[in-house]
Amino acid sequence: MNTMEKATFAGGCFWCTETVFSSLEGVESVTSGYIGGTTVNPTYKEVCTGTTGHAEAIEIVFNSEVISYKELLEIFFATHNPTTLNRQGEDIGTQYRSEIFYHNEEQKKQAEDFIAFMTSEEIFEDPIVTQISQATDFYKAEDYHQDYFNNNPNQPYCQAVINPKVKKFKQTYIQKLKK
Repeated sequence: MNTMEKATFAGGCFWCTETVFSSLEGVESVTSGYIGGTTVNPTYKEVCTGTTGHAEAIEIVFNSEVISYKELLEIFFATHNPTTLNRQGEDIGTQYRSEIFYHNEEQKKQAEDFIAFMTSEEIFEDPIVTQISQATDFYKAEDYHQDYFNNNPNQPYCQAVINPKVKKFKQTYIQKLKK
């Protein structure tokens, strides 16, 4: 039985989301890229204009016997703000939207159920605006975007935005981290 699956999430800047998910036990790889737009093989510069329709996203390859899709959803919602439309912090534009790109009907159902649960439990003060869409072509971002945080830890954005988020994540999910 093949236990390797894909999950694709857009939760703002892919530098942040890639760093979080790549540290999880059961996650084999995380690739930063672009999805959900109309331009074939877009560049970072094109995506940043907001005219291609793509979101900055990550494609996760994970072992579902070690970490479940539902656990990935929980971490996705815990590590970004799903209540702000086309925005994460100071990053503004449709490329920073919150969106789940499902790869099969089971992922779609789990995403819908998880959002319904969080809404009924009033987990967030404001309504969740995360979209759920069928995965389309995923385009790998330029090489310098891959593993950005680990390769550029002293870069100001990494220090001010990513580092505090990663520290909080690691404290909360210590039992899920790679050894």
